[in-house]
Amino acid sequence: MARWRQAILVLYLALLVFCFACSAETEGKQKQRTAAPVTVGSVIKKDVPVQIVTIGNVEPYSSVAIKSMVNGQLIKTAFKEGQDVRKGDLLFVVDPRPLEAALKQAEAILERDLSAVKQARANRVSNESHLKHAEAILAKDQIQAKTARVQAERYGVLAGKGNVSKDQYDQVQTNADALNATALADKAALEAARATLRASEAALEHTQAAVRASRASLQNAKVQLGYCYIHSPLNGRTGNLYVKEGNIVKANDAVLVDINQVHPIYVAFSIPEQGLWKVRRQMALGELKVEAWIPGDLKQAEQGGLTFVDNAVNRTTGTIRLKGTFPNEENRLWPGQFVDVVVILDTQKDATVVPSQAVQTGQEGPYAFVVTPELTAEYRKLIVGRSLNGETVVTEGLTPGEKVVTDGYLRLVPGAKVEVKGGPRKAAPTS
Repeated sequence: MARWRQAILVLYLALLVFCFACSAETEGKQKQRTAAPVTVGSVIKKDVPVQIVTIGNVEPYSSVAIKSMVNGQLIKTAFKEGQDVRKGDLLFVVDPRPLEAALKQAEAILERDLSAVKQARANRVSNESHLKHAEAILAKDQIQAKTARVQAERYGVLAGKGNVSKDQYDQVQTNADALNATALADKAALEAARATLRASEAALEHTQAAVRASRASLQNAKVQLGYCYIHSPLNGRTGNLYVKEGNIVKANDAVLVDINQVHPIYVAFSIPEQGLWKVRRQMALGELKVEAWIPGDLKQAEQGGLTFVDNAVNRTTGTIRLKGTFPNEENRLWPGQFVDVVVILDTQKDATVVPSQAVQTGQEGPYAFVVTPELTAEYRKLIVGRSLNGETVVTEGLTPGEKVVTDGYLRLVPGAKVEVKGGPRKAAPTS
């Protein structure tokens, strides 16, 4: 009876071992037949930009610190802090009353000097007339004196011959002497008239100089009065108001407000000097496009053009400073803001591109798993190029139209069955 029980126990244990082995074999075969779930992406052909990516800082296109040009009390502020202003808009008014009084005084002085010039001109005209009259009298008296001298000489000859009496000769000689004295007096009067004319001309020049000085003073007074009304020199946005109404301001002293021009606007950035020749080469071919990506902003990048290349490389950093100009119509770029800058140098035509998640790195270098039409994983060695916006350029190893594994490749081996769990995954653009 004991032997019978022992035989039954052995048979039972053998049956259990057999069932366990069959179960393990079945489970192994089922595991081999189970496909690995993966996500795939497409190998495509597209144009890929050749670009430089760096960090830039937004700068105003133009910036002005508004100061007063005159001393006085600030009596009016014609804008609000942070307001957009146009060129020529009134910003501040400094009390104009002292300068208005100075302007009226300058006008009165000019009026006085103009009257003095008018009088000096009249005096010069009168003296010119006197001079001409004196010249005419001198000419007449000189002719009479000459005639009298000739007659006196003739009578002297006749008196020596006894043809005329001595009294007649003396009378003619006396008349000649008198006419000669008159001519000398006329000459002296003429010199005096000339001196008077020169004096009147000097007085006229003096009054004319006074008028010029008065006009300059009047113009300066107008300019100074104009400085009481401070206008915006450009289109831009005002910043913090540093001086409030009622305060006393001094000429060219404290800044009243800063104005930044933001339409257009600059983005300044630096690139390594090794990239300078590429930039200069592309600039020689035409305008170089620049993109500004705002961190955290899901909208597309702002588009601009490269407009400035510094004239020297910074020896300390080995970089060169560049600037791009952007229209900034939506005010997305703001002075002082940091942005990601992309300089588009060229475009690589018809490049083979895959999602960057599909490219893995192994002991033999980059590789990817291709999903075959039979839904098996095929191992491919790759030669890759640049990565951009979540995509990688593949120069060798893949063909456009193929499907590559982008997720789930950790469970794959060459030839393994796969199950596609999703469509191609497209990465969001990054800058």
